[in-house]
Amino acid sequence: MSAHIPVLLDEVIEALSPRDGAHYIDGTFGGGGYSRAILEAAQCRVLGIDRDPDAIARGQDMVAKFEGRLKLVQGRFSEMDDIASEPVDGVVLDLGVSSFQFDQAERGFSFRADGPLDMRMSKTGESAADFVNTADEAAIADVLWRYGEERQSRRVARAIVAARPLTRTAELAEVVSAALGPAAQRFAIHPATRTFQALRIQVNDELGELERGLDAATDVLGHKGRLAIVSFHSLEDRMVKRYLAERSTSASRGSRHAPPNLGQGERRHGTALYRLLTTRPRSAAAAELDRNPRARSAHLRAAERIRRPS
Repeated sequence: MSAHIPVLLDEVIEALSPRDGAHYIDGTFGGGGYSRAILEAAQCRVLGIDRDPDAIARGQDMVAKFEGRLKLVQGRFSEMDDIASEPVDGVVLDLGVSSFQFDQAERGFSFRADGPLDMRMSKTGESAADFVNTADEAAIADVLWRYGEERQSRRVARAIVAARPLTRTAELAEVVSAALGPAAQRFAIHPATRTFQALRIQVNDELGELERGLDAATDVLGHKGRLAIVSFHSLEDRMVKRYLAERSTSASRGSRHAPPNLGQGERRHGTALYRLLTTRPRSAAAAELDRNPRARSAHLRAAERIRRPS
């Protein structure tokens, strides 16, 4: 099993700027890469949260290593404001699936190795097999279009329904590949990539989790607390971009003779909640891409929590 390499690690640490005595939340603990880097950068504390019980179990050695500075809790990052007992100085979220999950065939996240068609991060609730074998064709097509941006969503959905029941990842990948035909084989990505992404997002309610998680992070961050979010596809990145833009001051601060140019958040909500630290998403440099090809689609957006006087 390959180790999980945290993407944009230097950029995330730069955005969070860990300091002694501060308290941070790693809302997607995974392999613990961000938590470890934060704890090594300063004498601070980290609360690590993960839906996956396997991630919490793997992290116990790290808990022991940092002697009381790391606490791990199984849960959703959308619940961080309830899990944390006090305001925090920074939150990091890595919205991708960890390498551990991809590499475990029995978790059913990937078509690279055959396994049960599962895809559940928390191992509870509806699995991918449950969805594809019970949803009607229109519902499956809608999920593939909305969450996978699959242009041939109706054709793929029709093929899935015709092939039911489907219980294995290899079965589903074969059905999707056949439905898309030889032309799809010429592209760099596997023909089933968009379908697997869409089903994973559906099964884990990833976009709903992100929407709630952004609000939870806003609630738990203290004054000048930093938020750093790494996303891996356009649906997530657009959500993060829109959320922060609507709640932030603009980059322009005005001059002594003119008022500041307030952002959309000021106009819509009356009070800006964030100052953007990244006006454009940061991407991996060439050196990181050489070490970790997984970083090729990663984007980092960061902001600082502010409270303007009323």
